[in-house]
Amino acid sequence: MTGRPHMTLTLGLLLVLALATAGCVKVGPDYQRPAFGFQVPPAYDQAASSAPASSGQRWWEQFNDPQLNQVVAEALQRNLDLEATAGRVMELRAAFVQSRAQRWPTVNLEGGAQKARTTSALQNISLETETYNLSLAASFEVDLWGKLARSEAAARADLLQAQENRRTVAQTVVANVVTGYFRVRVLQRRLVVNAESIKAYQKSLRLVEGRYQRGLVSILDLRQARRTLAQAQAERPSLQQDLALAQQELAVLLGRYPRIAPYPDPGIDYLARLQAVPPGLPSQLLLRRPDLKAAEAGLKSLSEKIGVARAARFPTIALTGGYGYSSDGLHTLFSPAHELWSLAMGLSQPVFNAGRLEAGEKAARARYQQGVASYAKTVLSAFAEVEGALVTRQEQQRRRQRLKEAVTEAASTQRTAEDRYARGLADYLTVLEAQQTRYSLENQLVLTELAILTNRVTLHRALGGGWATPPPLAQAEN
Repeated sequence: MTGRPHMTLTLGLLLVLALATAGCVKVGPDYQRPAFGFQVPPAYDQAASSAPASSGQRWWEQFNDPQLNQVVAEALQRNLDLEATAGRVMELRAAFVQSRAQRWPTVNLEGGAQKARTTSALQNISLETETYNLSLAASFEVDLWGKLARSEAAARADLLQAQENRRTVAQTVVANVVTGYFRVRVLQRRLVVNAESIKAYQKSLRLVEGRYQRGLVSILDLRQARRTLAQAQAERPSLQQDLALAQQELAVLLGRYPRIAPYPDPGIDYLARLQAVPPGLPSQLLLRRPDLKAAEAGLKSLSEKIGVARAARFPTIALTGGYGYSSDGLHTLFSPAHELWSLAMGLSQPVFNAGRLEAGEKAARARYQQGVASYAKTVLSAFAEVEGALVTRQEQQRRRQRLKEAVTEAASTQRTAEDRYARGLADYLTVLEAQQTRYSLENQLVLTELAILTNRVTLHRALGGGWATPPPLAQAEN
């Protein structure tokens, strides 16, 4: 019984020493956001104003299309890329728990029972013995230099990076879904333009046939009218094929089997309903974009790992202890006379390792420098995306305005040409050129409007003016 107070006192002193010295020194650099090698302007160079961009998370609702909102919601719930990133987040969350657990003592319960027989050949005697033991063994590494603390911080940064990467994937998925949805809409409207052109060419063919039968035009006009109609009809299967493929691609994004599921066109003029885009400030870009948050989290992890590598070059202090019982009889196992305990403290200092630990620290610093360059490139690329999207937006809007004017003039030209041809004042080539020009311009206008809508999606992504919040991990696990 006299050993117990001594053991308790010794154990208490060791625990006090462990708590007093754990993490009192953290070798290695503390993370600070690095300075960029380029000057960040106070506002975007191509911005029309410096008003902050909207921070709404559900930016696609600006298009005022309930069907689009439903499609995006389904993608966030069922997209397979998002499910994969959810698994990655859970993996790194478990890794973080493992890293944090290293800072706590490890306690193991050990027990055993043994029965043995020995025989003496000289005395011709057999002896049977029984041994029973039950004990608790504990070990604890004193984090004197902050190695374990920095390992935990690095794991936390890795987890944050995975979470922000998941948001980046969600942002990309939503952008692809919205773009794919608009592509379906544009192909539907191109089919409408094609149907209108076929209808106009059929009307022209009937007119030419009537004039030909009356001997007013040559066979050449009739063949040109037939050729133009056949050419317009030949474009329709290609457009229908593109529409079917676009619908299948959208179905895959939604986690569906790639069946052709038509989306009824609600007839919405998306561009007329859109509000002007306030471009926002670079500081907001840095704060809101998940890919930039992920890049900085990765850089912080690399910084913490420098401290881990440096701490490996310093002494390691380990505490071990055990308490239990050992007896040759099970009924006397817990007798005070069979009580066993041990306490120990060990010190380990690397002396010679052929420069391996020093090289490990240098490698960690080199990886951090690579991370700094990669992070700066990510930020610079983000600004380039914004500036490029703003330039594209301005030029595409100018192009759309000019195309609308050209379509109006082409429609008037077509009507005039058809009227003059019906009265015998113009040849059919004039009518044919006017018709083809009008429907070509209408197709260009539809494609330009798609480019403007796609650019709007790109601008939302680049500005970080709102990205999709993926469903909670609990839902992703189900």
